[in-house]
Order: sequence, then structure tokens, then C-alpha cells
Amino acid sequence: MELRQLRYFVTVAEELHFGKAAARLNIVQPAVSQQVARLERELGLQLLDRSSRHVRLTGDGERMLREARAVLSAADHAEQVAAELSSGRCGVLRIGTAPGLRDRLERGLTTLRADAPNLDVQLSSRTTTEYLTALRSGELDVAFVRGEVAAADLRVIELWRDPLSVVVPSAYRSDDGVKLIDLADLPLRLPPNPWLREVVIAACRDAGFEPILGRPMDDLEATVVEISTGTPAWTVIYGAGCGTGDGAVWVGRFAPPLTAPGHLVVGPGADTHCVDALAQAFA
Repeated sequence: MELRQLRYFVTVAEELHFGKAAARLNIVQPAVSQQVARLERELGLQLLDRSSRHVRLTGDGERMLREARAVLSAADHAEQVAAELSSGRCGVLRIGTAPGLRDRLERGLTTLRADAPNLDVQLSSRTTTEYLTALRSGELDVAFVRGEVAAADLRVIELWRDPLSVVVPSAYRSDDGVKLIDLADLPLRLPPNPWLREVVIAACRDAGFEPILGRPMDDLEATVVEISTGTPAWTVIYGAGCGTGDGAVWVGRFAPPLTAPGHLVVGPGADTHCVDALAQAFA
């Protein structure tokens, strides 16, 4: 099977006329007929119903038309990328990031730059709502978002899951994992993240208590200092707890574990092959 055969077949299917297809392709009609017939022989399928009066797609032909168009689209995209790379032109990839993704970003961008060494990357940090708005407007190309994303008009791909860790006074330390019920008497301080807030409060309720909500955690470092200097509270952070602290504060895991999904979110109309390449690079 050759790309030329698929291109001839798609053109005939769109024109439903061999003569018009040949004129559109700027070649002679017998060449079109021969290549389409050869494609049918190689596939073992009748793609077109021919008569002296009409040319029509068969059922197999309608199915193959969709597949042929997809193949040709992929081939055209590959040619475009190759042309950009060979000409030295650089593209710009505008990414919305999330805290704690440095390693993932560095690995993914290294992978992308293997094929596009002149790729220019612009990173920004915003709220999830702001990311979704920027993706819809075209201000951003992609964004990394933790938690569930409700956006039917955007492409949302779960790439990873982060463990959630607890930050508590050392008196609540548990090397086997901290049980939520053991934190029922401590104020809970959460960052301004609606999804995380909802998940943690729901987990507390499942554990049998309504959490005491303390002041919001605007800054993690400041919150840790406050906890370590005698303002008892607990909070939740993304990532695996190391089971250590500075003596007054302990960072560790929950028992049972809590996790959060990490998503790649892409704007509407993004090229499917580009989205797949991004997902593979940053997974």
C-alpha cells in the first residue's frame, strides 16, 4: 500500500468520478484507475462500485475512506514538522505548570527537543480556572492540572497520580501512616484549591468526622513555620512524604493512602498527533 494509492482513492471518493479526480490530481485518468484497482487488490476489498453511469463507495469503501484520510493527515503533518526542523524554524510551546513538576517538565522537554532542538518554551503559573480560560482563548497551548477537570470542550488526559502527604506536629507522627481519624481534634489548613479541599473534606467525612477548618494555607513555608512554633494544625501537600521533619513537624503518608490525578489539558482544535506526542513525552 502506498500513500499515492490512498491519495488517489480519497480523491475519487470525494469526486465520485474518475475523470474529475484525474483532473484534480493533474494526471491522466488511466493512472488513477490503475492505482485504485491495485489498492483494492492489495487490500482484498472492493472500495468502489463502478458502472457506466456512476461511481459509488461501497460499505468497505466508506470505512476505508475515514482511515485513508487519517493516514494522509498524519503523513502531511509529519512532512510539515520535518520541513520546520530542516529549516531551523523554532516553535513556541506555552505551558501552564503546577507546583512540584520540575522533574517531569525537564524530562518531557528534553524528549521534545530531541526532535525540535530550537523549541522555545514559555511557562506560566495560574489557577486551574485561569488555565482553562487561557486554553480556550488560545493564550496557552497546554496546561498541567492536578485534580479532576470538568471541561468537555478541552482534551483532558490523565498522565500520572500523585500521592498526598500530611504535614502534622511531630506528636502525631506515625511511621505506618497517619490515620485521618487521629487528626479529628486538629484544625485543617488547606490551600485555595477547590478540588483538593473537596477531596480531603470528603475523606475526613468517610473516616467518621467533620474536619475543623482553620485558616487557609496561602503559603506552605509560612504554614509549616506556624505549625512548628506552637500553632497546632495539619495540612496536605502533593507528593510522597519522606517521613521526616525538623523535629517539631513531621511529613509522611496517610493510611490508607490518598492520591490525586495529574492531567495534561490541551486546547480545542489541537492536532491529535501533537497531543499524542506531548502525552508520551510528559507521561
